[in-house]
This record gives sequence, C-alpha cells and structure tokens, in this order.
Amino acid sequence: MKVKALMDDVSRDGGWEREHGLSLYLETETHRILFDMGKSGRFLENAARMQVDVGLVDTAVLSHGHYDHGGGLPDFLAKNQNAKIYVQEGAFGPHFARRSGGRIEEIGIDASLERDPRITLVKGRLDIDEELTVFGDIRGRELWSKANHVLLERDGDGYREDPFFHEQDLIIRSRDGKRILAAGCAHRGIVNIMKRFVELEGQAPDVVIGGFHLMEPSSGRAIPREQVEAVADRLLSFRGVRYYTCHCTGLEAYGILKERMGERISYLAAGDSADL
Repeated sequence: MKVKALMDDVSRDGGWEREHGLSLYLETETHRILFDMGKSGRFLENAARMQVDVGLVDTAVLSHGHYDHGGGLPDFLAKNQNAKIYVQEGAFGPHFARRSGGRIEEIGIDASLERDPRITLVKGRLDIDEELTVFGDIRGRELWSKANHVLLERDGDGYREDPFFHEQDLIIRSRDGKRILAAGCAHRGIVNIMKRFVELEGQAPDVVIGGFHLMEPSSGRAIPREQVEAVADRLLSFRGVRYYTCHCTGLEAYGILKERMGERISYLAAGDSADL
C-alpha cells in the first residue's frame, strides 16, 4: 500500500506546488483513492509529476466541508468521470472562521456540488466494501484542540463553535491484515478518532495519516505546548502505531511531537510518498 502527498502547506523543495490544503493519494490492492482535494486544482499538477493518473481514481473521500480540503473538488470532478465521492452530511453547508479583529469569514465549499450524481452523502458510518469504511460517529472531547474555538457554524442570527458533525475519517484494511487510518484535520480530536477506530476494529491502526489540527488557523502558531505534549503522550500509548502527519498540525507543533515521539512520527509534505 502506498500514500503520496499531492498537496500540503509545505513541500520538500521548490519544485512542488504547495498551498494551505491537503490532498492524499492512496493506492491499495484493489482501490485508487483520493482523500481530499486541496484548496484548488493545484494538487493535479503534483499528481502528474508523481505519475498519479487522477482519472483512474475509483474512490474519493472528502474529510469535511472546509475549502482547504474541498476547494479542488470541481477540478477533480472535471478530471475524473467515474469515481464515487463520499461526503458526510452537512459538509456542503455553510462553515465559518473568526479571523483577527473578530471578522467572520465563510470557509465552506461550493454547495451546488452536492447535487452531482457521483456524490454519496454519508450519515455517521458507511462500509463501502470489505476494504474501506468511512466513519464520522466520533464521541468524546478528550484533548479537543484549542484551535477549534474560532471555527464556527451558523446559529440563528449568530454563530456557535462548530461541533464538526460534517467530518469523517477513512479506514483502509489491506489483505495482509494491516489497518490504516486517514484523517483530514482531526477536528474531533485525533485521540477521540483513535478510540473510535479501536471500538470499530478491535485494535489500534497500524498507520495513521493526516492533520491533527494543532495550529491556530490565523497566526499559524502552535496551540499551547502542554496540549501538544499531551496529544503526543496519548498517541504513544497506542503501541506500535506509526504516524504520518501534515497540514494543520503545523511545523511548530510537529517539532514538539517529534521531540516526544521520535521515530514514531514523520511529516508528509507535498511531493512525499511512503510505503505503508
């Protein structure tokens, strides 16, 4: 099984496109999967350079309804005519962020795309087949990131903190028994997502890939160090799991995780690939 980072906030060198966004390509024994589509269609340029034919993707998953994960969805729909796209209910609704000075900015995706016949709306959990499951039925708020506080949904004439019911994660089961967890931003908390994974699968994943949302969206700075360290310690408590993080984890927070987790964690930048 392989993963290729088609888009991330950082790249290994100047030859790769980068933007505030995430797109991952995962190739298994039976599937070619696109997990998120970045902020724009620029992920397609990296895909071509990495010899990924996006037209052959058979399954796409949108992790949640923010522009930095679904902004490139129209470009994917234009490039690929056959893939089924799995999206959690509510992802096409309006979503907002409170910026500096209290300004409210809409950060959702094009709501008209919900009508595309290739879109499958999911409520909670769906077994796509024996190899793939998407799930959004996350419970608990252990180590809920402080960076979530500025991310909002509409509440009548005002706004309230987004509970992220529109977020989902992906389970991949390989034929050799290995289990992979892919998360977009882990707004519901990577620890809570891991605990739900264990409930569903009866074991921890072998590999986790995704952003852990440990970076304040406006400043780009890490959330308080003590919370990042607490997340690291809880991730280490899942024995034997290998972590690849990216995007909204942020490089500052990643540095703290790396100090504590050592070889158990790596950064997956645009243009990177790994055998899982």
